[in-house]
Amino acid sequence: MVRFGLTVVRHGETRYNKDKILQGQGVDEPLSATGFRQADAAGVFLSNVKFTHVFSSDLLRAKQTATAILGKNKFCRDLEIKYDARLRERKYGVAEGRPLADLKAMAKDAGEQCPSFTPSGGETLDEVRERARDFFEFLCQLAVGLEQREPGASSRSSGTPKEQFVFPWTNHCSEGEPSSEGSGSSKILDANILVVSHGAYMRNWIGYFVSDLNCTLPANLTKSQLSSVSPNTGVSHFVVKLENGNLSKPEITCVCLNQDSHLVDVGVECVASKVF
Repeated sequence: MVRFGLTVVRHGETRYNKDKILQGQGVDEPLSATGFRQADAAGVFLSNVKFTHVFSSDLLRAKQTATAILGKNKFCRDLEIKYDARLRERKYGVAEGRPLADLKAMAKDAGEQCPSFTPSGGETLDEVRERARDFFEFLCQLAVGLEQREPGASSRSSGTPKEQFVFPWTNHCSEGEPSSEGSGSSKILDANILVVSHGAYMRNWIGYFVSDLNCTLPANLTKSQLSSVSPNTGVSHFVVKLENGNLSKPEITCVCLNQDSHLVDVGVECVASKVF
């Protein structure tokens, strides 16, 4: 049995997010002051989680968020962040750099609705989902490779004190698998992976988990919550199991989706609108 944790975080707010302007891949806007505070807050929220791998979109807003999160971590500050173009936001073509209202108007003129509408030069939802599928399969192969290379020699036999594997989910999310013995510490993991990406991309990725891979969802999750875009620095956490290293049938449990309780103390202005 190969088992790994997957924590997915949306980048912090940018000026374009606040002004409801589409960034996609063509606008590489940095975090705003609010975005940096959000990223720091997410880092504090995740500060007791010992990650084994960190991946980020290679767009600036995601890179800055990943760096800020690791900067607050008690155990992983020196962990290398690997940048991957497969984690980039959905490409919006001619709509990039324009207000979200313009995209909605384009969709209306075409007799379609957002988000299924694809502007000229943009990516279809199927193309985004294919990128997400490809990256997830890469993560599964990574976890299986770790187990095959050193069976049982990852977190389970490292002698690392349990407190280094403490998760925040039990205090902020619905009941989930990462807690054991009521202590909030994680069960044995072969890898514990942090991914920093983008709102529309993450929604498509989670849609792939649910529709294609039958991901188990928290009992209290509503349909609107499932289909909504994560707020800036929203945190989602999954546990992935691969029986006998079988890459074709991952068993995925969603423990926490678009969690944003860490933003409460940052200030009401930091709970960014859910704009893709």
